[in-house]
Amino acid sequence: MNEYLFTLWKSVESGPVRVEDMAQILHLSPKQTARYVKTWEREGWLSFTSGRGRGNVSKLTWLKNVEEVYEQELTTMIEEEPIEKSSKYLLMDWSQERKTRLLNHFQSKFGFKQTVYEIDQLIIPRKYPFHSLHPLDAVHVHLANLVATVYNRLVAIDERGGVEPEIAHSWNMTPTRLRLYLKKDVKFHDGSILTANDVVQCLENMRKQPQYANLWQPVERIRAVTPLVIDIDTPNGCSYTLQLLGTIIASIYKETDHGLVGTGPFYVAENSEVKTKLIAFKEHFQERPLLDEIEFIQVPKDYDFIYTSNLKKEPESTFVFKSHSGFGVVIMNANRNSDISRQEVRDYIHSVIAGHRHEVTGVYEKMVPNHASCLSHKKEPYPIPKVERPRFYAPLILMQRKWNEPMTNWLKEILEEAGVPIEVKWLTFEESVYEKTKQEEVDLYIHGEIFEMNETFSFYYFLKNGYSPLASILNNDLGLKRQVDRYVQTPFEKWDDLHEQMEKLLIEKSIMIPLYHQKKEIPFSNDIMNIQMKHFGYVDFSKLWVRPEI
Repeated sequence: MNEYLFTLWKSVESGPVRVEDMAQILHLSPKQTARYVKTWEREGWLSFTSGRGRGNVSKLTWLKNVEEVYEQELTTMIEEEPIEKSSKYLLMDWSQERKTRLLNHFQSKFGFKQTVYEIDQLIIPRKYPFHSLHPLDAVHVHLANLVATVYNRLVAIDERGGVEPEIAHSWNMTPTRLRLYLKKDVKFHDGSILTANDVVQCLENMRKQPQYANLWQPVERIRAVTPLVIDIDTPNGCSYTLQLLGTIIASIYKETDHGLVGTGPFYVAENSEVKTKLIAFKEHFQERPLLDEIEFIQVPKDYDFIYTSNLKKEPESTFVFKSHSGFGVVIMNANRNSDISRQEVRDYIHSVIAGHRHEVTGVYEKMVPNHASCLSHKKEPYPIPKVERPRFYAPLILMQRKWNEPMTNWLKEILEEAGVPIEVKWLTFEESVYEKTKQEEVDLYIHGEIFEMNETFSFYYFLKNGYSPLASILNNDLGLKRQVDRYVQTPFEKWDDLHEQMEKLLIEKSIMIPLYHQKKEIPFSNDIMNIQMKHFGYVDFSKLWVRPEI
């Protein structure tokens, strides 16, 4: 299937046409376009009569319905070819009716499969390619889900903040030192044995990363005492060292000539633009996964997915696994040298958002308006400022990105209706996440945040890590900075009060405005066993299995 031919069919009807116009539609040169047209004419898709002489217009006549033929071809491809071969063609601009039919057919290829060689395989959709597999790049949930499966941490943190052994089997903690004891004979995916030096190298890499250096500020030294013992020295104290070691970005890996290797339940066998394949690591130091393979296949971003098995495909044989999928806030860049630095401007925008917040469910049905707090334990709403419309000296710059375009459009509309001048600045996903200078060029934007596991540490991480939208704002506000500095000397168990005080300050200064909570709902076939939640509300792939038919 030729995407240029498909695009031309969708864009140009039979009748008069100019080669130059077709070239512009296809983003090709006129010569390239002319060559393609001759090829398509020979293949019987169209007839093309070139205009002779100045002022004579060429004529194109379609002989076949390209989309109809391609739908039949793609349906056959989905049925007979590997799923990754057909997935890329679903990204084309199909009409809604045809796209629905194709996606329904495509759906049958996902879920649990057992091959003729009795290999248990899970095939699941991937809406974004994994351009990096490095734990230190796992700053968004799509990559973090993969990292959690391929690598291990020294410890694991549960939803309540409890600490459990992972690579470390035990530890001793004093006010100034954490000593960790590693399990013996933990193997990396290349067969080499993990040592304390490997762990120290990983932690030092994280500590030296500018975006994470602030989190490691209380740590003076990390050293290998013996091949299986590590000391982390915190002379002035640090109550959250164990929680930090349990985060995804603290995953343990080793750098080799062939790339990174981890110790996790699965290893990466393939990673391309269309597919990422994981294979069970049979020598995993914990329980060997019950699945043999996992394949992530690229799909359109609006694709809805159901985890099925070979046995049950009917909708009535499914149930919905529900988990919290984070929250959304409006961030206002109080540091920027523009109208947004004025408190009365931010307060006015705050009041406008609060007056329209109930509308967010109409933009995304899975979003619940958040009139109170980003913290689950606080239910009371914060006061909403009552201010008159201030004077604006220039338009405010609003960040726009593809992933939340409808919600940002809604925000732009309600602000403009309230007399706030807005100018939109488009950023790519990568620019908005990884390039902090790009964020500093805008006045306000919607930020989505998903807590990793335990809310108590995750909220602190949200405030403190260098990729946070709040990091530079907090560093430039002495009052807010003093409040953040209190965390290091406060016992981890008492952080909830600090969180509430911190959030109250951010909302009172109209820097962070709660907007919505979001729920994740994943349909599963009823015969899929042992569904457990892991990091960021995702399912733990290493635990899933399907009871075989006997």
